[in-house]
Amino acid sequence: MALVPFPAGDADERPAVVPAAAAIPVPADPDPPEDPSDEDPPEGGMTFLEHLDELRKRITRSVVGLLLGFLVAFAFIEPIHAFVYARLVAEVPGGSFIYTEPTEAFFIYIKVAAVSGLLLASPYIMWQVWLFIAPGLYANEKRLAVPFVLIGSGLFISGAAFSHFVLFPAAWHFFASFSNEYMTFTPRIEPVFGLYVKLLLALGLVFQMPMLIFVLAKLGLVTARFLVKNIKYAILIIFIVAAVVTPDGSMVVQVIMAAPMIVLYFISIGVAWLFGKKGADAEPEPAP
Repeated sequence: MALVPFPAGDADERPAVVPAAAAIPVPADPDPPEDPSDEDPPEGGMTFLEHLDELRKRITRSVVGLLLGFLVAFAFIEPIHAFVYARLVAEVPGGSFIYTEPTEAFFIYIKVAAVSGLLLASPYIMWQVWLFIAPGLYANEKRLAVPFVLIGSGLFISGAAFSHFVLFPAAWHFFASFSNEYMTFTPRIEPVFGLYVKLLLALGLVFQMPMLIFVLAKLGLVTARFLVKNIKYAILIIFIVAAVVTPDGSMVVQVIMAAPMIVLYFISIGVAWLFGKKGADAEPEPAP
């Protein structure tokens, strides 16, 4: 039987057969990562100049809020003035101060309105602080905006109230106790109100410790383990700060100043444990 030759062109057009052993293995798809909507990454990175521009914007708006708070407080200056002075004159013989410069009493009214305006505007200022740090947070962390503003402003007002009702009366009583038959306590209003504002603002800022730890823990700069490990140094620093802020050498006033700071430090440990980066507290495993 004659063999029919196979056309050469057809042999070239036939697809090559790849041996099974030479086939490239296709890797199996890994388990799909969990992609909840609340784990969206932070917004795109900002340049240094963009950070400065954002900071300028937040500071400007905070100043505007402070100005509005000042105007509102100045509209009610008489009852606010009476509330503040009731605490200032508690230890003064005769229940009144003196002033020796024509504009001194007028500027005291302005300062009272400014401090009151700061307390009124504190929620708005805390909101501007949140807007400044929010671009670096995840979506689930941005849900903490309202608690951050409410707790932050509440802590500032609480610190001011602690100074008004507890710390300043204790310091003021200490100063007034030196009056005797040779010396009569007749203070000027300017230094007395300066002391009052200094303690009020210092306590307001000190009471922001949990909010500061919250931000540092979110950035991974502080952990609960670190705070617990260095608690003895923290207490030492707290008493040093109390000694610097308080205007006298009375140990009673310094302890009154340091006591809430120590309590706030323990609260800050809980804040770092709850809101810090997960796994940041884990001890590194020793190398084999």
